[in-house]
Amino acid sequence: MHVADILHDFPIAAPPHRVFEAVSSPAGLDQWWTKTSAGSALPGSEYELGFGPEYDWRARVADCKPDQRFELEMTRADADWNGTRVRFELEETANGKGTQLRFSHSGWPAANEHYRISCYCWAMYLRVLRRHIEYGEQVAYERRLDV
Repeated sequence: MHVADILHDFPIAAPPHRVFEAVSSPAGLDQWWTKTSAGSALPGSEYELGFGPEYDWRARVADCKPDQRFELEMTRADADWNGTRVRFELEETANGKGTQLRFSHSGWPAANEHYRISCYCWAMYLRVLRRHIEYGEQVAYERRLDV
């Protein structure tokens, strides 16, 4: 049984295929979330998510429909993240010039301190994602929570 989810909805001034690439490819993820990553956006495949020496995590692609949705189920992470799901749903905006992103990190076992910190961290990481896609900004991994 899970207790809490993290939810963020926001627009990005770029077409869905660009946003999908940024949230589903290792090269894209490394620009805004991970320090290093590897994997393929294919259902059932494994992703390696590197966040530094003590944070060599793994996830399984639970859902993937190019340019529409991408979801990872955390399979090797810390106790709070194991079994949670990180999901990106993309919808082209009405004017056809952007993407509405619906983000969720669901399945948290408790609304504990780690959950509360992660709510903040996701907001910061997603801001870096948006700025990278819209303006080409690049932020060093170590500074992503400070910009």
